[in-house]
Amino acid sequence: MKLKPLADNIVVKGISNEEVTKSGIIIPDTVDKEKPEQGEVVAIGPGKMLDNGQRSPMEVKVGDRILFKKYGPDDFKLDGEEVLVLKQEDVIAIIENSKEQAEQISEANKIQENRQSYGHNANK
Repeated sequence: MKLKPLADNIVVKGISNEEVTKSGIIIPDTVDKEKPEQGEVVAIGPGKMLDNGQRSPMEVKVGDRILFKKYGPDDFKLDGEEVLVLKQEDVIAIIENSKEQAEQISEANKIQENRQSYGHNANK
């Protein structure tokens, strides 16, 4: 799937929010048909056109994990994949330390541990 959003539109792949009850039963998000409120940005537009002819810069980038307004996005099915399209103003926050960042931190920690186990001090 290749999309080129216009203006300040953002294409997001929703991230499911499975709920676990106190007894450990997992209730998948498919039981509750509400739209997700977070997702991964898969495409962004060039920015909203301003009155002065310039474009407002986009605050998110492809790969960002974001929180957005529950009823902000429109949902579409493209090539069998469900995506959400929303405006930049519907984004509430960028979630830091997403999965990719967590993997990078984990890898850096492993390197640090290996250096220490071989007698190297990374603080020198």
